[in-house]
Amino acid sequence: MKIKIADIAGQLEVSFDTGDSYLNRTTGELYYITHDIFGYIDGSEEGDSFEDIPDWERDLVIVAKEINETDNYLRLPSKFELNEYAMMERFCLSINDKRFRDELYSAIKGSGAFRRFKDCIYQHGIEKDWFDFKKNELIAVAIDWCNANEIEFE
Repeated sequence: MKIKIADIAGQLEVSFDTGDSYLNRTTGELYYITHDIFGYIDGSEEGDSFEDIPDWERDLVIVAKEINETDNYLRLPSKFELNEYAMMERFCLSINDKRFRDELYSAIKGSGAFRRFKDCIYQHGIEKDWFDFKKNELIAVAIDWCNANEIEFE
């Protein structure tokens, strides 16, 4: 079975701090499992029994249990491991116009860097360039991850 690299990159795009994404290496399915879902398994989410959990969440609890009990799942790189800030730095350095590159690079320094970066790219009308750059970065991460985990991809 070959995994579509675009699917892995897309899953990386929607990474959040509240959980992790996993690939079922036998089915090729991707799952995002929040820390709360894992909490139902280890008992840290008190007050809800398995029967009280909504059906859609119950299915994820079952997947989370499989993740803990089998070797069928691989965790994708987390949002922290992706390091979007480093991606923004590389994007800034890829800008040919020195004045604009310096302005953009300056925008990502200090507190509020992500907001200032987005404001700046929209102000200059280069948001499509940023999103294309980021997509290519995520594809590169996905390819590296697949290679490191011996996952065939297309």
